[in-house]
Amino acid sequence: MEFVQIAIDGPAGAGKSSIAKELAKKFKFIYIDTGAMYRALTLILMEKNIGIEDLKNIEYEAVNIDISFKIKDDMQDVFIGKRNVTEEIRSPLVSQKVSAVSAINVVRTEMVKKQQKLAAGNNVVMDGRDIGTVVLPEAKIKIFLTASADERAKRRFIEMKNKGHTIDFNNLLEDIKKRDHMDETRAISPLVAAKDAIVIDTTELNFEQVLNKIEEIAKEGIKNV
Repeated sequence: MEFVQIAIDGPAGAGKSSIAKELAKKFKFIYIDTGAMYRALTLILMEKNIGIEDLKNIEYEAVNIDISFKIKDDMQDVFIGKRNVTEEIRSPLVSQKVSAVSAINVVRTEMVKKQQKLAAGNNVVMDGRDIGTVVLPEAKIKIFLTASADERAKRRFIEMKNKGHTIDFNNLLEDIKKRDHMDETRAISPLVAAKDAIVIDTTELNFEQVLNKIEEIAKEGIKNV
């Protein structure tokens, strides 16, 4: 039996996670949020006051961190060991630091190993920055979601506000632009659409329109596996 891998890439705020979660539900696939994995490591480094230049301790934490995903009440929670960090890893401070952490060579090497291990022998939907190019290069279904920086900032602003975070929109927009630049220009696994990915600009599309479009692409791809 050949397993199906659906890779969804794109910049911050493009809607990857929300779409990937719903797609996984519809097809009863396992959903793997790779961004949450980098955020979890970033949280641990912050809590242990491990600086970005401390490669020895960063490598130790990247190798030994125990990240897992569990479904609860139709939602997926993120755990470090037995600790639920679902909300903590979405804090503005983690968001500001995660791109710098994820650009470190040893971090990406270790996280890719963990991601590939999670995906092995399963039907999966995985989203991130380098899924179609590095983590699951053989995936038969590859999607690259994008949207204007303004639109992505608006979506993230509403999301953060609904969660009770107080944040300035202009600062958020600048953070997203900085993250885009860091993700696109880093030496290791830069953010780029795979050559065989289908690119979808979601700026003028609502959630249901994007989901329906990707669902049709996935159905066609699954038939050909």
